[in-house]
Amino acid sequence: MPFKTLDELPPDLTGKRVLVRVDLNVPMQDGAVSDATRLQALLPTVLELSDRGAIVLLLSHFGRPKGQNRPDMSTALLVKPLTDLTGRSVRFVEDCQGTQAERAIATMTPGSIGVLENTRFHSGEEKNDLGLARAMAALGDYYVNDAFSAAHRAHSSTEGLAHLLPAFAGRAMEAELKALQKALGSPERPVAAVVGGAKVSTKLAVLGHLVSKVDHLIIGGGMANTFLAARGIGIGKSLCEHDLTSEAEAIMARADEAGCTVHLPYDVVVAKEFAANPPSLRTCNVHEVAEDEMILDVGPAAVEALADALKTCRTLVWNGPLGAFETPPFDAATVALARTAAAMTQDGSLVSVAGGGDTVAALNQAGVTKDFTFVSTAGGAFLEWMEGRTLPGVAALER
Repeated sequence: MPFKTLDELPPDLTGKRVLVRVDLNVPMQDGAVSDATRLQALLPTVLELSDRGAIVLLLSHFGRPKGQNRPDMSTALLVKPLTDLTGRSVRFVEDCQGTQAERAIATMTPGSIGVLENTRFHSGEEKNDLGLARAMAALGDYYVNDAFSAAHRAHSSTEGLAHLLPAFAGRAMEAELKALQKALGSPERPVAAVVGGAKVSTKLAVLGHLVSKVDHLIIGGGMANTFLAARGIGIGKSLCEHDLTSEAEAIMARADEAGCTVHLPYDVVVAKEFAANPPSLRTCNVHEVAEDEMILDVGPAAVEALADALKTCRTLVWNGPLGAFETPPFDAATVALARTAAAMTQDGSLVSVAGGGDTVAALNQAGVTKDFTFVSTAGGAFLEWMEGRTLPGVAALER
């Protein structure tokens, strides 16, 4: 691996202070964590370090306090959920730098776990302020980054710290980087990418990068409408960014040059209103969409053809749904193709890596999240990786 992992830390860490950058930025509802996925992801690293005798000090942002001390965004709110999940006592440390934090940490015993206060209570965090990074580094002997979802940010706790202490990738970060390397770094070919979602504008850079990397580019969601419009196809009152049709044309031209096949739907599910199971629902050829109809999902014939294309591939990268999956029956295409990919993964014929919030929700809906090779909960970091950009928090860990 191009970065050090926990395997390269001393086996016995008794009394050593390990600063672990995690992602505690979880959704809360009525004072309780409503989705603990990110907290569960940190358990392997935190429990391993604790078992090896380290004093484990968790660093994270929580919300967007913009340098203000906000009680409603204090990481103290995460102490009980972390205590419940780890099955161990978790202590709150009232700052992430300085004398107060030093005093609290000095009283901690080997194997204990502490949650340091929100890093973004300091305005220097988001500026990657060296002084703040040095003050954080003074609290630890080692630095571990286990927050891939924050790795696209060059902040004091995600990037600056890695240059000031011996730096290592945690278990979740290690798994993520291994999966991403398998998917686009040195993948088994042919490679397919599914890119969906509402707007082309948010994924232009992704599409532009992927056409030179993959053999099959499957475009779905509202984005596909912009590509259909670029080909002169009438799409009725469907969601579409008409001002980006020239960019869509350019991406298709680059795909042709690179030998990448772009897949757009040729049958679609349409309705006159966007609602669950509307009476005007019908499936038609993409050339038969009426002026008062909107495209809300990929049709069954196109999904079957996409499944056939996928069956020729060895690697799949997936970001974004094929249709308006939150509203039935416009989840049908996403669910069907996800189940094909899951079945292929389970029989060993496909490496499947997916990421992004909507994608995770769609795969959960299809009941296949556990059947993919790897599903990343990261949003922005996963997208920037798909764009081919260097992630500062990852680059800082390289040997």
